[in-house]
Amino acid sequence: MGKLRLLFAKEGRAVYISHLDLLRTFQRVFLRQGLVLRHSQGFHPHPILSFALPLPVGQSSVCELLDFEVTEELDGKDLPEKLNRFMPEGIRARDCYIPVWPVRELAGLRCQVELLYDGGVPDGAAEQVGALFAKESVVIQKRTKRKAMADVDIRPMLQSLTLAEEPGLLRLEAVVSAQNPGLNPALLAAAVGAYLPELAPDFVQARRLELLDAGGGVFR
Repeated sequence: MGKLRLLFAKEGRAVYISHLDLLRTFQRVFLRQGLVLRHSQGFHPHPILSFALPLPVGQSSVCELLDFEVTEELDGKDLPEKLNRFMPEGIRARDCYIPVWPVRELAGLRCQVELLYDGGVPDGAAEQVGALFAKESVVIQKRTKRKAMADVDIRPMLQSLTLAEEPGLLRLEAVVSAQNPGLNPALLAAAVGAYLPELAPDFVQARRLELLDAGGGVFR
């Protein structure tokens, strides 16, 4: 049996596919390609598939990872081209290989958050947002796994931040903690709305650009 890791992008209309539907999508794609996946044991066996860091609905990414096991020994090199023949619009396999590092070694996430303004970016927005995240503490309310609201300081999870202004949008490029605990990039926009309501954007776009290890290198 062989363990493989698939690197894929999720963009366009595919960002609205839920986590469970994405899991079913890959099960169908693997089946159409003829891959025989290893299944769990017990009364209700299911294919062994695991996303490294499930992507929130509505966010795009070019660096998603899916671990899976097949019943034969494969190196995965030719799988992306074959799988892409069956992928729905917006999902594209980029690479496939035998994993070296366990998912627990995944430490950081380089991301992009765009704050879009219908009437143009307010004057001084970049300076005010930069000053907000330069503070030692930025506490916002976040929904927990039990659906309750709790105060969370997101500043310790923000490792770096740069800002760029373009017509109609303010772009934040950041490196944030990926897990234990991890920071959803969209919460950066939530913090702007909470602390600087006059700069609350009309729309937010969040995008994952790269997964990082503890040393800041690319995690694969």
